[in-house]
Amino acid sequence: MPNQPSTPLPEPVAVTALPVAGTSLRGRFKWPFSRRSRHRPELSSWARWMPFELLLALRFLREGRMQSTLILAGVTGGVAVIIFLTQLINQLQSTIIDRVMGSQAHVVIRPTEELTRPVLRADESQAVAAAVQPREQRLRSVDQWERIAALAANTPGVLAVSPVASGPAFASRGNYNKSVVLQGVKPDVYRRVVRMDNYMTRGTFDVAGTGALIGIDLAQDLGLSLGDKLRVTSATGRSETLQVTGLFDMGNRDLNRRWIFVTLKLSQTLLDLPGGVSNIDLTVTDLFDADRVADTLRLQTGLTVDSWMQTNSGLLNALSNQTVSNNLIRSFVVLIVALGISSVLVVSVVQKQREIGILRAMGAGRRQIMAVFLLQGGLVGLAGSILGAALAYALLVVFSHVFKSPDGSPMFAPYLDPQLVLLASLVACGVGLAAAFVPARSAARMDPVQAIRA
Repeated sequence: MPNQPSTPLPEPVAVTALPVAGTSLRGRFKWPFSRRSRHRPELSSWARWMPFELLLALRFLREGRMQSTLILAGVTGGVAVIIFLTQLINQLQSTIIDRVMGSQAHVVIRPTEELTRPVLRADESQAVAAAVQPREQRLRSVDQWERIAALAANTPGVLAVSPVASGPAFASRGNYNKSVVLQGVKPDVYRRVVRMDNYMTRGTFDVAGTGALIGIDLAQDLGLSLGDKLRVTSATGRSETLQVTGLFDMGNRDLNRRWIFVTLKLSQTLLDLPGGVSNIDLTVTDLFDADRVADTLRLQTGLTVDSWMQTNSGLLNALSNQTVSNNLIRSFVVLIVALGISSVLVVSVVQKQREIGILRAMGAGRRQIMAVFLLQGGLVGLAGSILGAALAYALLVVFSHVFKSPDGSPMFAPYLDPQLVLLASLVACGVGLAAAFVPARSAARMDPVQAIRA
């Protein structure tokens, strides 16, 4: 038998015992699976006390710097968009509601409308031909308004109650007449319902005797200033000479041209409402709880009770649609961020097959491998939420200086709600963990032998 060429025998390889599955791997290996370098520097003192799963998750994120940077940028942008849009829309809605509701009561109690009741009623044997016309509504007082006001004040959710004697009149000075609305109020009580002190441009919100407060537009139309006098004539023919003691600007030209504030007693006299009031104005603690308060008082009193949500239904619908649009935008942003994190981690699992196989062969359990990738998703979400909150605040600062109201004041303040930031951070971390679940499970189910051969 011919001699075969001798082949050199392989050098002996030192074999070390593998640890039992599930035992700690810290300190048992020195990361031999890096393709860049076979040697790593010794672990720092703080890293020695770090859990194995967290240490490995940070190492994987650092080795894939480009992927980690891109997905971190995506999470940061998503969190910033969510915080910025939510804070912006909330502030704009609060500004709109404050401007609209700043000049009116949240709930108004009025007398019931007078209805026309037919005298003749048709039956089967007799036909009645009659034209029933709606009855004209005259100015009437709320029956037993003091009892109704006390009942409203004791209703849960009601903050302040103010009786008002309101009715039409004509204001004249010289040869010029203007249609106005008399508002007979008690200043100390009414300022708790409507913040009139904030709207006063000259003088204070206080009336006594024949003093009157008028809007700046009415003062311009009639050529009036502080100390001037005007003649007011009500629909009943009663008139009185009033002296202007203050000017207000409610941000609404129609109100500035029509409203004249006088004392409650003077308005009762001019409007022929002796001891009565035309309506009772209420303000509630929760603005969006006005409907419930109105329904409660309507059942208890049987009177006409309207809330601002009924009289401003168009505004309420616009705010609701705006909120729905914001929720849709946030939902799509969260979905895009979740898909981005999941896709990057899926690619990372494919790239780290050999390393995962070696770890599994060295005794790393399925739960440990799964925890590594879950931690990557959670860390990306946490870092992205912090950077996203900072970016959102920067956007608020920039846009608050760019966009201004017609009067030159900022449309919104560069302010971040701590609860909103905390909620966005929790959502980002939760989305990161949820998006990493599928790649983590895939890595945990990987067969060590096939992973090493791959």
